[in-house]
Amino acid sequence: MSAAITAGRPSRREWLLGGALALTAGVAYARMPREKLRLIGKGALDRAVPRTVGGWQFREASGLVLPPPDQLAQLIYDEQLTRTYDSDVDLPVMLLIAYGSSQSGMLQIHRPETCYPASGFRLTDTVETTMPLDRGHGIPVRRFSATSDTRVEQVLYWTRIGRELPVSWAEQRLAVVRSNLRGYVPDGLLVRLSTATSDTNGGQRTLQRFAAALLGAMGPARQMLVADA
Repeated sequence: MSAAITAGRPSRREWLLGGALALTAGVAYARMPREKLRLIGKGALDRAVPRTVGGWQFREASGLVLPPPDQLAQLIYDEQLTRTYDSDVDLPVMLLIAYGSSQSGMLQIHRPETCYPASGFRLTDTVETTMPLDRGHGIPVRRFSATSDTRVEQVLYWTRIGRELPVSWAEQRLAVVRSNLRGYVPDGLLVRLSTATSDTNGGQRTLQRFAAALLGAMGPARQMLVADA
């Protein structure tokens, strides 16, 4: 065999490297998520979220601070539900539910710490806490105060990625990865409650009462917002 022919053939090392790369590609393809995990069908949010929540009554669907209307937001969200609820005995509550049917490493729901500053608000530090629900259950939430030149809002929110409730960007990304490893592309949802008051403690108590009343009024459909919690 001539030296020219031998030189043109892959070496044993090259064969091993090529085989390893082929195996890696095969594993990656096999683990590529092919099914979408969607807990909310098209238009289901509007039907499932009641117009009456405890002592609050739906009034209008405007006046809320919204995520920036950019092209990325249009790719992330399939649906945004915005409502303002009034009460004769309690503070009014503004509700935003933003839903995206497909979350990935590149496309994930915006958190309020992004959209409020974009609308001219200054934020206090975000506090992570557990909001108690019925039957001894609780969900992880984040809360902060937002101040602009014209008003102060108390904000409470949580996110759902697939069947998980991550409390940070890092946990949100990990939730996507874990779902992908199970073979699913997860959906994602942000539930944000806010009320216009400078009374931080009173405002946050109002938001927790509203959240508990909302989930209670939704019955089994509440899994859209909190999965299995």
